Amino acid sequence: MAKESFDLKDDVKVKSANSDNVPFWFSSRLGLAFIGFLGFINVYAVRVNLSVAIVCMVNQSRTDSNNTEQSSECGAGAYRNETSDQSPLGGYLDWDKTTQGTILGSFFWGYLIGQVPAGWIATKFGGKWVYAVTMLVSSVATVLTPLMSNFSYIALIVVRVVLGVATGMTFPAMHTIWGRWAPPLERTKLITFTYAGAQVGIVLTFPLSGMLCKYGFAEGWPSIFYVTGIACFIWSIAWILLVSDDPSKHKRISKIERDYIISSLKNSKVSNSGTLKVPWLRIFTSMPVWAIVVANITSDWGAYTLLTNIPTYINEVLKFDITSNGLVSALPYIMFWLVINIGGWLADLIRKKELLSTGITRKVFTAVGKIAPAVMLIALGYVDCSQPAVAVGLLVFAVSLTGIQYSGFLVNHVDIAPAFAGILFGISNSLAAVTGFISPVIVGVITEERQTRLEWQIVFYIAAAIYIFGAIFFVIFASGELQSWSAEKEKDEEVALKDNKESLNQDI
Repeated sequence: MAKESFDLKDDVKVKSANSDNVPFWFSSRLGLAFIGFLGFINVYAVRVNLSVAIVCMVNQSRTDSNNTEQSSECGAGAYRNETSDQSPLGGYLDWDKTTQGTILGSFFWGYLIGQVPAGWIATKFGGKWVYAVTMLVSSVATVLTPLMSNFSYIALIVVRVVLGVATGMTFPAMHTIWGRWAPPLERTKLITFTYAGAQVGIVLTFPLSGMLCKYGFAEGWPSIFYVTGIACFIWSIAWILLVSDDPSKHKRISKIERDYIISSLKNSKVSNSGTLKVPWLRIFTSMPVWAIVVANITSDWGAYTLLTNIPTYINEVLKFDITSNGLVSALPYIMFWLVINIGGWLADLIRKKELLSTGITRKVFTAVGKIAPAVMLIALGYVDCSQPAVAVGLLVFAVSLTGIQYSGFLVNHVDIAPAFAGILFGISNSLAAVTGFISPVIVGVITEERQTRLEWQIVFYIAAAIYIFGAIFFVIFASGELQSWSAEKEKDEEVALKDNKESLNQDI
């Protein structure tokens, strides 16, 4: 690792002399975190709304007709005997489980495409407009979803692919902005707070979608997409008016805060990001980068398995109605949000007090955030609808404890290469996005026959095994140090300056 890291002290030990005098609570960087937080509420609202809506879009009498064997697991009373052409929620779209899994997974076909280009564009030209334009596209795609759904499931897949491309570009754009805005000793809490908006988006969208399914305008489920699409559009306008790409361009930032941020990032090339040459070969041969990639892939497998299928699992295995389904589906993400923010503050406190180095902190938080949920998922596989409280409790812990990882690998891009954080995030998250369209299809195939507890047990075992592998790989290969390929420009400039001075002295 000695050749891979730039010869600097751990950034935990590098503190601006006047950092204690720089305001935080009413600062521009905290304001950026807040509007970014609201942005990711909208990103996930338009992303997960279909996971609940599909329960009341589809004619459940077709899918339930294969579930007669499941009733023996929970008693005869648990089985809903529906013989009408429509489900109790008014669903009329005739999609089998494999088709539903394909539709839910199609989002990730697009999500895979846009991330690396978004990281590169944002690194070269700034993340503000990348984020703004993609969110405007997302709002339009969301509003068009009911129309496309009624036209054909192929048309809906196309819309979901477009939505995946657009929302996938938001993360690299935001990571690029934080590479220019986040002081090293504050980056964990600022970045984790921003991305915690995703969990709040889920918390709000699941119960809201459940209510709109049953009581919404435009015949119920279409109102889910109209409400979330319009909210996304309104946020986009606010973002355009209020946000700047970096502190030097911000109109309302104080001088002390601007100087503090710029001086704290002086070793990382971010000030010259518009003319950066991206060291692609060094990036793709860096084991710390691959540690992040593997951590991201394994995290997303478990996350997407749960995110896209929790409403279905609760509806068909635990037998909750759609209104309760939305509320119960949101519970894990309420705790997730709390865990993310507590973890962010705790990680920065550990680093500030030098209890652990940045690298060890990232490894510990990532490992705990994978292994603990893996244990919960294995236990969840042994619970059925006769134990709803236990099932919900395990589900809450399985989802929420993964939030600890946000203070681990998810921030690690900015640790090792702040100038290229958007590109690194684009690489890792685009590769991880593959799991997003594979996982729902595999879950659909495994649970196609009867939606039994035994089938879901297989799903949870697979997710747990993948989590554990990711934890081990990250602990072995991750780093918390600024990498040489992200700092060598400043090093070269210092060497050149020294050589020039020596040459000048010799001439004199």
